[in-house]
Amino acid sequence: METLEREFDRANRLLDQATTIVPRRALASLDRVSRRWLQRWNNSHLPEIDRIASKLGRPGAYFLSVNYEWGCTCRVAPSPDGSSARLVRVLDWRTDGLGENVLAARVAGRVGPFLTMTWPGYTGVLQAVAPGRFAAALNQAPMRKALGYYYIDWAANRRRVWNMPHGTPAHLLRTVFERAENFRQAREMIANTPISTPAIFSLAGIKPDETCVIERRETTARVITGSQVAANHWQTIGWTGHARGNDSAGRACRMSGVPTSFDQKLSWLKEPILNPTTRLVMIADAKSGRFLVQGFEKDGAATQILQSVA
Repeated sequence: METLEREFDRANRLLDQATTIVPRRALASLDRVSRRWLQRWNNSHLPEIDRIASKLGRPGAYFLSVNYEWGCTCRVAPSPDGSSARLVRVLDWRTDGLGENVLAARVAGRVGPFLTMTWPGYTGVLQAVAPGRFAAALNQAPMRKALGYYYIDWAANRRRVWNMPHGTPAHLLRTVFERAENFRQAREMIANTPISTPAIFSLAGIKPDETCVIERRETTARVITGSQVAANHWQTIGWTGHARGNDSAGRACRMSGVPTSFDQKLSWLKEPILNPTTRLVMIADAKSGRFLVQGFEKDGAATQILQSVA
């Protein structure tokens, strides 16, 4: 609520851009369905989303709090000098305005503060860094194959989500940053907490060997340790699905060679990692608390680089 109240004009600009091709009546219908799902399973964040929707006074708050349309590329690996772990994160999302209107919000979590790259009124966490604890990011997982036809599979997956009594992956990541005291606790929470839809988490602690990718289905997990890359396809043998985003395999391959240095020129940011849906780039080191972030739109950089120096 505080980010919304402080950045109310920005929130409305973002909603204008994000919903420009969606008729108001359709968006209102999506809101009603989204709220019914949250209410059906007694989602703990519903009262907060209710307040946000009331403050905005327009459709979009419920749907944008629970939609799953992002595709991303991440790398977790030691810092160049081997003294810490780092997260390199590129967020892709089709929605216009996310890069231009991103903000860095400092949050006073239950066990310590963290900094999340977010948007006014958004209740989940997609990427953040908790100084002295860990950094993490969330990628959209492949879509399950029901019959093998994309749109039929999409409808089957939406029905599956409707029947899931668990919280969203973005709300789980928020809880992790609010409550986990260290890398080990964060890894256990991400791996063991049921979620409403499959997801891929990248996690980097403070020690150089505290890095992993956690591939999640609703009630099962595969933890892949060491220096890792995550895009929008499964690494786990036997898990299949429609890969998300633009050239997921190609992005992962190029990301595996990306340096973890704080390169302000982002000289490694090239196709296919950089593409028209790229909205945010972040590099984070939880040991020092240092981070670098920049917003992007389809035509390129949309903000200056925001950097914290340890």
